[in-house]
Formats: sequence, structure tokens, C-alpha cells
Amino acid sequence: MNAQQKVSFENTSIAFSSKSDAALRKMHWLFCIMNLPWLVNLGTNFLKVALKLSLPVKPLIKCTIFELFCGGESIEQCREKSLELNKYGIGTILDYSVEGTENEEDFECTANEILNTVEKAGIEPKNPFVVFKLSGIGSNLLLNQIQLGESLDDHQIQAWERIKIRVNNICEAAFQKEVRVLIDAEETWIQQPIDQLAYDMMRRYNSNQPIVFNTFQMYLKETYQKLQHAFSDASGNNYKLGVKMVRGAYMEKERERAQAIGYPDPIQVDKESCDADFNKGLEFCIEHLSCISLFCGSHNEYSSWYLTELMEKYEIRPDDPRVFFSQLYGMSDNISFNLSNAGYNVSKYLPYGPVSEVIPYLFRRAEENTAIAGQSSREYILIKKELARRNAFAQGS
Repeated sequence: MNAQQKVSFENTSIAFSSKSDAALRKMHWLFCIMNLPWLVNLGTNFLKVALKLSLPVKPLIKCTIFELFCGGESIEQCREKSLELNKYGIGTILDYSVEGTENEEDFECTANEILNTVEKAGIEPKNPFVVFKLSGIGSNLLLNQIQLGESLDDHQIQAWERIKIRVNNICEAAFQKEVRVLIDAEETWIQQPIDQLAYDMMRRYNSNQPIVFNTFQMYLKETYQKLQHAFSDASGNNYKLGVKMVRGAYMEKERERAQAIGYPDPIQVDKESCDADFNKGLEFCIEHLSCISLFCGSHNEYSSWYLTELMEKYEIRPDDPRVFFSQLYGMSDNISFNLSNAGYNVSKYLPYGPVSEVIPYLFRRAEENTAIAGQSSREYILIKKELARRNAFAQGS
């Protein structure tokens, strides 16, 4: 039996097995709203204004899109949803999703919160990864200056040293507790120092097993070659390469900046090129699994299925600890739950943080799930299908 027969992403009974009828109806209502682009735009603009004016809208946000896409406001509040995922064989990646700070006090607070997620993951076997963005623990402006090779004053040099200390503290704690760390990719104009620190940490902590993972955004033209170079460095320096592979998250910003400043667009020419490099990257990792551990962060059904095919082709067990699949909480349950049900390693990103601080994250999720070119979102279609299945079953019984 081949992998395509074993895993069907159309099985909504498995996909929504953790959801009660009431919870599924609420999801249906929320995704129905998100399928109206004009309403999403109106709602997000209203909420932005309401929050600036300190209007009492947080309870509304908390019981709707926050509940749908987040675990809670604190690590402790994430426990219920984490345990629910664990019952279905799905791990949890606690993701402190506070964004947009630019001061040292906030950077220290965020670094300490990430250390708390490491501590939590160290005692929870179903929490195999933690994740952080370097821009959450250090200045974007400083990272850009470093990438440009600009001279730093004493204050900036000290700030860069503090960033390196924070990163090392996180990775060292993860190493001691055997928890894997995902370092997120960011915009190309700050990515080089992020890569530098990621590979420094890999050389330090990945000699025996993959602890530190760098992120490869395959929507960039250069990333497949970058993956090959990273593998060469890892194999040449005797450490395990941790690869988190994603398509990418900053396409509009990247293209706008390239056009404004006048340098070549770094984004793939079309979606087909991105898909081709992503799938080629999956095969490269599977071919070199003796040196590489792969974390496939994808909501693309074909790529997820293709990875199961590659694993079967290269005789890699579904539960091989060197290969993980992952999706965001509240999205692509048809991928996550069906893969887990077939025995594959799956973890869900479970964002958390104060409601007012995770608003940018929530707005992005809402925009991703709006209808495109007159077609309903995939989430909405699948939820509607499962509700129809349950109604038919209830009437038949």
C-alpha cells in the first residue's frame, strides 16, 4: 500500500475528531465571516481603532479569533488545548507571539518567556520543539546595520553582545533538556546575522543530535542553494543540520522594498517555482537524512503528501524522529490529524500571549483565510463538509 492510500487529507471525520458539534459550528461561523473579504477588512480596521481608543473589545476578540488561533494568554492557559492535541498524538510548539517591540527591557522579557517555554517543553514529552524570532529579542534596526556591514558604536556593540547571549542561553537550556529549538526566518535584510547565529549555535550544540534548527524560506530564489551550502558546512564540520522548511511569510514586504530601493526581486517568479524548490528541498533533506533533521512546516497538501511518499521511497518509518510535520493551530487540521492518525510525527504551533499583543498575528491569520477570487477558503469548505457528514449520520441513526 502506498503513502497516498494510507493518508487522505479529505477525511474530515479524522480531521475534526477533537471538535464537538458546538465547537465545529462556531468554527464554521468564524470561517464563514472570514470568507467575506470586505467584512474582514472592516473588522480589522474597526478593531485597530477600538484598541487605540481603549474601547472594551478584548472580550470579543478573545472569544472569537483568539480562541480559534491561540492557546491562551499564558503558558498555563495553553495546557488544556495542548493536552487535547496530545490525545490525538499531536505535539505542541508553544509560540510566544508578541511582536513589534524595540527596547531592551522588552527583549529581556521575551527571552525569559522563551526560556519558560524551554522549561515547559523539557517536562512535557509531547512538546518536542520551542520557537523564537531573533527580532523578538533584539533590534531589527541593529540586525540590518550588521547585515549592511556598518560600523557599530559601543552601545550597539553591547546590544549585539546581549542578543548573542540571549540566543546562547536559549539554545544551551534546550541542549540541557534535549528540546529542539526552531529559529524563525525573517526579512532578507536582517536574515544574514540570524543565519550566522543559527549556524554558530548548531556547531556548538548539534554535534550529537539536532537541537538547533534554522528556517529555510523556499519562496526565495536563493534558498535551495543556501540549503545545499548549509548541508556542506554541517557535514564538513561534523554537526547535525536542523532544517525547518517553509514557503515564507514576507512576500509583499520583500517585493515592495526591492522595487522601492531598486534591487532585484528576491522572490520566486511564480508559485510553481516556489512549489518546485520546496519539494526539491524535501527530497534533498530525505536523501541526506544521516546528517539532516527535517521539520516540514507546510499547509500545502501536496507537499505534505509528497513527503510521505519520499519517506516510503527511502524506507523511512513514519515515526522516524528525524522527520516532523507541522501546521498552525486552528488551520489545516485535515493535514495534521490525518498524518498523526497514520503514525507520522506531527506538532502544532500553539501561539500565546496577551490578547492586545498578539493582534498582528491574529489579523494575519484572518487575512489568510479570506475568500480568494470568489473561492471559499479550504478551511471553510472542509468544516462545511464535516458538518454535513455529521448531520447525515445523525439523521441516519
